[in-house]
Amino acid sequence: MRVLLRYALLAASLLGTAGSRAPESRAAQSVIVVVGAPGTDEYGEAFSEWAAKWRDAAKKGDAEFTLIGGEESNTASGSDATIDDRTHLKELLDKRAKHEDDEPLWIVLIGHGSFDGETAKFNLRGPDVALKELAEWLAPIKSTVAVIDCTSASAPLVGAASAPNRIVIAATKSGNELNYARFGQYLAAAIASDEADLDKDEQTSLLEAYLTACRGAAEFYESDARLATEHALLDDNGDGLGTPAAWFRGLRATKRAKEGASLDGLRAHQIHLLRSERESQLPPQVREHRDDIEQQIAALRDRKAEMTEDVYYAQIEPLLLELARLYADANAR
Repeated sequence: MRVLLRYALLAASLLGTAGSRAPESRAAQSVIVVVGAPGTDEYGEAFSEWAAKWRDAAKKGDAEFTLIGGEESNTASGSDATIDDRTHLKELLDKRAKHEDDEPLWIVLIGHGSFDGETAKFNLRGPDVALKELAEWLAPIKSTVAVIDCTSASAPLVGAASAPNRIVIAATKSGNELNYARFGQYLAAAIASDEADLDKDEQTSLLEAYLTACRGAAEFYESDARLATEHALLDDNGDGLGTPAAWFRGLRATKRAKEGASLDGLRAHQIHLLRSERESQLPPQVREHRDDIEQQIAALRDRKAEMTEDVYYAQIEPLLLELARLYADANAR
């Protein structure tokens, strides 16, 4: 049985690297970056730089890019226009819910947040949006969504927006971390960075970018001899609790916050804004099936200690062989 297991692993690896055809024309990922009210020119310049990095990354990844707020926003602006970025964002999300897509939707919030002890908000030009409201707008969208709140007091979004097939990232671990958050600066730099490709598979996953950004933010406070006032969280298992970067060893979380919940990180490691050539060759439906198999394998590995060795290998071997066949079929197209 172990021989068959090693064969399955080798087959999956070899078949996954085969093929060099150009990818077919397919639907693109969508990136919505929302830049909130800056408050000062200094913050405005910083937020514009972060948004520009996301725009450049989206362009490199052939993703559709929409900017709300900021100097280059396609939102109405000017002395005679009523600025309502809140309505614009809701309209885009309503449209996405009515026209589902196989490709992931990325939503990045850049700016300032607030929390009064009960309600956390993202501070927009014009009316603000409560994070619970944003979660309600996201609820009808069933395709993969990565919503990333780079603002202070953003933690309540994790509990509000957590759902299956949803990756939620917040720059803080509680609504009471109210100081200016720098996490977004490091995440914007990491999302398209080769240096953030921690497993060296020629693409940077959202998980890898998250871990790299958390390390960058932590190093800032350490080098400046400051007490860290932000601690980011990532939730992608639907339990609404989130996992800090310190709970990861490499790319795998080593602790879980809720009994019975899967570990955070796997789903975030399955999406990439800039895909490798190999990843780009997979149709969305094949990628979705591959991701499901990988999640089943991860779930089995989590329960390995509860099984005998024979039972574990008997259950994992068919999944590994199915993964190998999936890559073989994809490369034969």
